[in-house]
Amino acid sequence: MSMRDMQAREGELTETVSQILAEARKQGADGAEVGVSESVGLEVAVRKGELETVEFNQDRGFGITVYVGSRKGYASTSDNGTEAIENTVKAAVNIATYTQDDDCNGLADPELMATSVVDLGLYHPWDVEVDAAEAIAATCEAAALDVDGRIENSDGAEVSTSRGCTVYGNSHGFVGAYSGTVHAIQAIVIARDDKGMQRDYWYTMSRQSDLLEAAEAVGQRAGERTVARLGASKIETGEMPVLFAPEVASGLIGHLVGAISGGAIYRKASYLVDHVGEKVASDHISLVENPFIPGGYASRCFDGDGVATSAKPFVKAGVLESYVLSTYSARKLGMTSTGNAGGVHNLLVEGRTRTVEELLSEMGDGLLVTSLMGQGVNIVNGDYSRGASGFRVKNGQIDHAVDEVTVAANMKDLFNNIVGIGDDVDVRGSIQAPSILVASMTVGGS
Repeated sequence: MSMRDMQAREGELTETVSQILAEARKQGADGAEVGVSESVGLEVAVRKGELETVEFNQDRGFGITVYVGSRKGYASTSDNGTEAIENTVKAAVNIATYTQDDDCNGLADPELMATSVVDLGLYHPWDVEVDAAEAIAATCEAAALDVDGRIENSDGAEVSTSRGCTVYGNSHGFVGAYSGTVHAIQAIVIARDDKGMQRDYWYTMSRQSDLLEAAEAVGQRAGERTVARLGASKIETGEMPVLFAPEVASGLIGHLVGAISGGAIYRKASYLVDHVGEKVASDHISLVENPFIPGGYASRCFDGDGVATSAKPFVKAGVLESYVLSTYSARKLGMTSTGNAGGVHNLLVEGRTRTVEELLSEMGDGLLVTSLMGQGVNIVNGDYSRGASGFRVKNGQIDHAVDEVTVAANMKDLFNNIVGIGDDVDVRGSIQAPSILVASMTVGGS
C-alpha cells in the first residue's frame, strides 16, 4: 500500500495558506494566522501470531486564528475547499466579536519571525506494504513469546508508519513548512507465575525506518522486561534513594517544564513563580533546548507563532535562566517569547554522567523505578506523589521486583536532590532524558 509523498504537498498547502489569509483580510480581520496540515499513516497489529488489525488513516484540515482589534477568534475544519474556507474564516471572525479585549492578543512581533527554514532531516518515508508489516510484527511478537515459558499471553505487536506535512503562515507575510515521518515497532506480553500475572512492553521509534531496532530485539526486550517483573512485591515504607529509568525520567523532567511554562507562571499556578535567576534544581543538571538536531522529534526552525527557535538553556547548573514562553504568555509577563509556542524543542538533560552500574553502586540501597502511574502531581505547590513499580536495589545490585508502591516528595526537594544522571539517554521524544538518581524520596509500601 503506497502512501502519498507529503513533501510534494508543501507547495499546494502553502497556496491554501495564502488563500485562507486572503479570505481573512477580505472578511475584516486585522491579523490572522493559520496552520494547514495533511497526514497519512498505516498501522498493522498481530496478536498470537494472527493478523488482528490493519488501519490506514488520512487526515487533513486547517485551523485559523483571527484578531479583530485585540479580540481573538479561532475555528477549524477538516475541509480545505473554497466554501469551507469562507465559512471557517467567517466562524472565526464571528467568535472574535464575542470575546473580550485582551491587549496581549495578536501576532508575534514581525522582527521575531523566523528568517530561515532549513531542512532538519525529518522526512524519511517507509513504503512498507501490509504483508511486510505483518511479518515484522509477527517476528517481534514471536521473539517476545520465546523469551521464557512463563510468558503465556500477548497484547500484540504492532508496526506503524506515518508521514505528514504542516504549513504555517500569518499576515506578517511569514510562511513556513515542514514535513516529517515517524515509524515504530512495539510489543506487549503477559507472564504468569505462582504470585500472579505481570505485563510489560518495549518499543522502538525513529524518523528513519533503517534506524529502528530489529523486530527480534524489540520482542526480546519486551519479554525480558515482563519476566523480570514476576514475583513483584511491596516493600516497607521509608526514605531511600530513587533511580528513575530513562523511560520515566523524561516525564519527571516534563513536570519541571510544566512548572516553568509561561501559562502556569502568569496564572500564578506554579511553585516557581518569580524564580528566574534562582536555584530550582541540583547544580548537577542543566536543561538545554536544541531545536536543530537532525531527525529530532521536536526539531523546528519556528514555533507555533512563527517565531524563530534557538538553542538555549532553560536551567543552567541548577539555576533557572528563563521561562518557556509563547508570544501570549510572554506578553502577559512583560517578557519576550522564547520561541516555544507549542512546547519545547528537543530538551536535553545535561550534567555529570555516569553509567547505570555506577549510579546503582552510588545508590547502595534504594528503588529503581521503571513504571509510573496516577496523576498525583501538583505544580501549584510542588507536591509529587505517584504510583510506581520497578526493582528493589540492595548493595548496588538489583534484588527483586517491586510493585504497588508510591514515590513522593516536594518537587523543590526532588529536583534539588538529584545527585547524578546516566549515560543512557532515551531519545524517543521531545524531552531526551537519561536515568536520574534522586538522593532521597519517601517510598510508600506496606
